[in-house]
Amino acid sequence: MAFTRPTGKHRRPSRLTRKSANMAGVAALATTGVIGGLASPALAAGSDTSADAAHSVADTGLTQALVIGDSLADQIAAQAESQRQAAVKAEAARKAEAERKAEAEREARAAAEARAKKVREERAAKERAARAAERKRLNSYTLPVAGSVVTTGYNAGGSLWSSGSHSGVDFRAPSGSSVVSVGRGTVVEAGWGGAYGNNIVIRMNDGTYTQYGHLSSIGVSVGQAVTTGQQIGLSGSTGNSTGPHLHFEARTTPDYGSDMDPTAYLRAHGVSI
Repeated sequence: MAFTRPTGKHRRPSRLTRKSANMAGVAALATTGVIGGLASPALAAGSDTSADAAHSVADTGLTQALVIGDSLADQIAAQAESQRQAAVKAEAARKAEAERKAEAEREARAAAEARAKKVREERAAKERAARAAERKRLNSYTLPVAGSVVTTGYNAGGSLWSSGSHSGVDFRAPSGSSVVSVGRGTVVEAGWGGAYGNNIVIRMNDGTYTQYGHLSSIGVSVGQAVTTGQQIGLSGSTGNSTGPHLHFEARTTPDYGSDMDPTAYLRAHGVSI
């Protein structure tokens, strides 16, 4: 009985056709840069040393596998490692730059804070100095008539005084000269004082008293607080007086008879006289 080979699309390709296809596939792989060997060395080389072996591969329908050579695999691995290292370096550089910027910002903040602290400290120092100067000024003493000199000293004797001696000192002061408080205190008397004419008595902050007599006018009132150098009246010649001047006393109480040396008193409070 005779057998015939099927025709048409069911016809198995000839060995020549399969070989040509395999060679074309290998050429295509080589063109794309993928170089390797076929699963079967004989097929990879394009040889057909055994018709049965070729027929067996074709009959089984197995796909021929390509294996990348060691050299290409090493190149790919090296390229991947190079890329990984480049990524690591880039990330390290990014982190280093971020840290540099953060450090610069920290330094800038620290410098700004240091400047602000210095400004605050300088301001505080100036304020302390100003307060100290003000306290010194307020607690300091001065002459009752600026630039004046004593014309009649303390305890000078004579018939001009009912007690027989001068209970204070007289400062030269033309009528209308400004009379100031020699220090800080509170006015305890302001008005007519008999022989003293218009007079003012001030209780000083240290507990002593000062008295200002023969004034032409009075500029303060009882209970009023006064500071060093504050004008309290104008000089004159009221009361028992031989002419314009300021009679000044330092006392231990507000009353007549408790007097002490006014010159020594002022010098003890730092006044040059």
